[in-house]
Amino acid sequence: MWYIYFLELANGDIYVGSTNDLKRRVASHQQGQVISTRGNLPAVLRSYVAVASEPQSRRLEHYFKSGSGKAFAMKRLLERMES
Repeated sequence: MWYIYFLELANGDIYVGSTNDLKRRVASHQQGQVISTRGNLPAVLRSYVAVASEPQSRRLEHYFKSGSGKAFAMKRLLERMES
């Protein structure tokens, strides 16, 4: 199983990545071991999508980093809970 994951960083940005070991990868972000997110910790897992293969996960990661993919993710996967 492969995962496309969305982290919310301390500065409010959303980081998108993919991995085959979600717990390990999120922990590495939270421990400051990932250069891309190190300067904006803490990083909080907001959502993830599971897919069957690495090629599929890479395509989806690329899509979610595009303009329309970001819009889709914000609307459907990362909606902020309102009271």
